[in-house]
Amino acid sequence: MAKSIAISQRASWREYLELTKPRVVALLLLTALVGMALATTSWIAADILIPALVGIGLMASSAAAINHLVDRHIDAKMARTLRRPLPTGALSPRKVLIFAMVIGTLGYIVLDVFVNRLTAVLTLASLVGYAVIYTMYLKRATPQNIVIGGLAGAAPPLLGWTAVTGEIHAYPLLLVMIVFTWTPPHFWALAVHRAKDYAKAEIPMLPVTHGIAFTKTCILLYTVLLSVVCVLPYLVGMSGWLYLAGVTVLNLWFLAYALKLKYRPEKHTAFNMFKFSIWHLMVLFVLLLVDHYVV
Repeated sequence: MAKSIAISQRASWREYLELTKPRVVALLLLTALVGMALATTSWIAADILIPALVGIGLMASSAAAINHLVDRHIDAKMARTLRRPLPTGALSPRKVLIFAMVIGTLGYIVLDVFVNRLTAVLTLASLVGYAVIYTMYLKRATPQNIVIGGLAGAAPPLLGWTAVTGEIHAYPLLLVMIVFTWTPPHFWALAVHRAKDYAKAEIPMLPVTHGIAFTKTCILLYTVLLSVVCVLPYLVGMSGWLYLAGVTVLNLWFLAYALKLKYRPEKHTAFNMFKFSIWHLMVLFVLLLVDHYVV
């Protein structure tokens, strides 16, 4: 009996964790950390670093949980998402809503009390942008959903910067531009791979509304644009030669995937490009961090 209860408790913990999209939030926190690091010449003070990451992480997790809640009927129709906690019935909508509200409110309080109000307000705006504007409206309204809605997911570098400085600056906005430009080729690659799922769920993703061939062209064009945008931190003096060398390799690799997807695709090219795009952004921000402190 006790063993059965323990197993149930572990399963519940895992289901709540899944609601927060921990891998996505971890990547967002990395970009926020780099935004904090670039805002100072020394290492970030612990009394800012810890509450900033905790607060941003909690509010990002809240936005992810709301996304699960709003998209539960869509998720039930798609092979990639049908095993999520809400479609399977492991968690009720009421429990998910309470969970999202509690951690979101806690995250805002942590940022407002221990960091600064500007960061708290901007993080709240990002949460509303993703959980409400993108998830509830844009995702179902336009094939440009991920382009417009991607701005909310691009905010963490700016949030990290404001956590340290208390002000908005052009440098973190450049990092926001990188993530914003990266989002369409990243997500459209997955959309190409899962085009039938999105069509079944009646979500107007670009491959559904304009066809896979057109989407591949858009992916290629955005990848070229991303390659240009990624060089800007070096050109404006934010970073040095280490970042430039590393990001050049990353961009050429990303561009090779986009060209292959457009002209010589194989069965898993789109999904492989999607997976690589995650590494591209992660390594890019690690390069910015290492370049800032080492070079």
